[in-house]
Amino acid sequence: MAFRKAVKGTALIGGGAIATVFGLSQFSQYRNKHGALGQVEAEEGAPVRKEHLPSREQQLAALQSGEEFDVLVIGGGATGCGCALDAATRGLKTALLERDDFSSGTSSRSTKLIHGGVRYLQKAIMNLDFEQYRMVKEALEERAHLLQSAPHLSAPLPIMLPIYKWWQLPYYWVGIKMYDLVAGSQCLKSSYVLTKARALELFPMLRRDRLVGAIVYYDGQHNDARMNLAIALTAARYGAATANYTEVRHLLKSPDTGTGRQRVCGVRCRDVITGKEFDVRAKCVINATGPFTDSVRKMDDQEVPNICQPSAGVHIVMPGYYSPDNMGLLDPATSDGRVIFFLPWEKMTIAGTTDSPTDVTQHPIPTEEDINFILSEVRNYLGADVEVRRGDVLAAWSGIRPLVTNPDSKDTQSLSRNHVVTVSDSGLITIAGGKWTTYRAMARDTIDTAIREHNLKAGSCRTMGLQLEGAQDWSPTLYIRLVQDYGLESEVAQHLASTYGGKAFEVAKIAQVTGKRWPIVGKRLVSEFPYIEAEVVYGVKEYARTAVDIISRRTRLAFLNVQAAHEALPRIVDIMAKELNWCEQKKKEELETAKTFLYYEMGYKVKTDQLTDSSEISLVPSDIERYKKRFHMFDKDKKGFITIVDVQRVLQSISVQIDENTLHEILNEVDLNKNGQVELNEFLQLMSAIQKGRVSGSRLAVLMKSAEEKLRRRQAIPVDRSGGGV
Repeated sequence: MAFRKAVKGTALIGGGAIATVFGLSQFSQYRNKHGALGQVEAEEGAPVRKEHLPSREQQLAALQSGEEFDVLVIGGGATGCGCALDAATRGLKTALLERDDFSSGTSSRSTKLIHGGVRYLQKAIMNLDFEQYRMVKEALEERAHLLQSAPHLSAPLPIMLPIYKWWQLPYYWVGIKMYDLVAGSQCLKSSYVLTKARALELFPMLRRDRLVGAIVYYDGQHNDARMNLAIALTAARYGAATANYTEVRHLLKSPDTGTGRQRVCGVRCRDVITGKEFDVRAKCVINATGPFTDSVRKMDDQEVPNICQPSAGVHIVMPGYYSPDNMGLLDPATSDGRVIFFLPWEKMTIAGTTDSPTDVTQHPIPTEEDINFILSEVRNYLGADVEVRRGDVLAAWSGIRPLVTNPDSKDTQSLSRNHVVTVSDSGLITIAGGKWTTYRAMARDTIDTAIREHNLKAGSCRTMGLQLEGAQDWSPTLYIRLVQDYGLESEVAQHLASTYGGKAFEVAKIAQVTGKRWPIVGKRLVSEFPYIEAEVVYGVKEYARTAVDIISRRTRLAFLNVQAAHEALPRIVDIMAKELNWCEQKKKEELETAKTFLYYEMGYKVKTDQLTDSSEISLVPSDIERYKKRFHMFDKDKKGFITIVDVQRVLQSISVQIDENTLHEILNEVDLNKNGQVELNEFLQLMSAIQKGRVSGSRLAVLMKSAEEKLRRRQAIPVDRSGGGV
């Protein structure tokens, strides 16, 4: 039966392959013609790119000048910034408003892939769905463009599809080859089949029992938030007046001189930072607000039906040792039919995503249920010798996908991310749906519609081949010059080159001297990550206005290790305070807001709940006695709790120096009732949670174990063992 299904599925795919080949030649000609033309236009026909990036204050001044813009975009995600860039490069007077920070929503919470969508191609063929097929074809073309337009922020990534049943090998091989075929000359690298031995050599963590072999195919990977920011900065350099933390309060309307109908002619907005309100007028207003699409549409017409059905996708980040440095993994059929990716990213491992209906919110929160689902699926594909621990989840987040759907539909998993461009009776243009990879094509279609509907004078799209911020002077060996010219650590230099591209030199120039023999410059924010203090200063120039902007989008610290981000916050706030003239009260507010963000949105709460919720101490009596003895080495007075003074006393006795602020942080991780002390029961809960795998990397547990071992080694040697005495 299974074999017959496999043959049937392979035949269907083969039929799809014939259909694909039939249309591929014309598509390739179209792509090659328009791609080459677009590159010429991007280089020769676009407005001049500014060398100096306007400050946020200058951008706000331009918005408040009273001049009418041709295009005003609401929304600073990938699509909104793409629309602003497309309009600005066509010579249109352009404005963009974002109520939070650029990429603060869905665009920074993706799987970090630039892909056509293997599963969408499968559905397109199985369901004979030409729309899905066309979306995949377009996405693969845009994948190539995105990799070329920002090579410092993106790169091809091999992804392994492990095979555990013989009949699946030809089935998946035909499907993956179809994926290559649809990409045509834009195929990154050809897919290939691996033997079991070779698959385990490349991905040694893989479960080996019943493994038949594997198929490897290629997609792209990028730093999504930095890519979004690069699009916004490039738009600003081409003259777009872009402003984050500028909220649209309502739409402005005026009667059409010809028909007398009310037409959208601008927006009333508010500077979130200062509270000042002002009007911005425009011939055309574009709604590119992702999950919040319907809320802006209802500003235009309260009776309009919803066109978006939001879907929540949760991702987790685990230590880098869970995956090879340069090989991802795809689970094509999880226990509930979803797809899970397991990918190396920024020297860590990212796993996800889930796909479930959700409510629209500015602050989506990852749930323990979704985290455990991902961990369970990961365990199915990793070897028995790799213990997948809940405590190894370093960060977790939820992103809301703005899927276009019928409002009565409940099954979000079966939806594609095709985009739609709609125009209301009052002239409001809405771009909804789509996916990260196709942001440029979505922007092109939107601006084409704006020009047509509002009679704007502009030429065709000029963004194909246009290089984004930092790409122009980047090369793969740029980091070597940073090391040689500025004395940066090699790891830091590589990070700066891959984050800022050619602009990395501007960051290096403002890096502080370390006072060490090496590195000469570049003080790290936290020791285990290559982010340096100069990036905070430079982040302010890139329109960062809150500590959250720095830890989550200018750097990716919050997405990589929520605890490390928490530790870096005080220094980040101090640096930003100097740059933005914050008072002490503002510093406290920023610190608390950022901690709240980490606690709820980046998984710190569900991480700490692993200790709080494990009130039942499941330790054998011998372990309880051992841990009590360790605890009482610190609690000499038998108080039943330890404080920072107790820890300092023991550390001094073994000649270990740890600064007081760090000790406060270490104890605070375990201090469940936040009374400034760690009680015996809290310590036993910690050790029980560690044994269960719910908690890992507890600094207090490691510190106390290390101190216990050193104290034992330093105990006095008995006289009879030392050879006697007087």
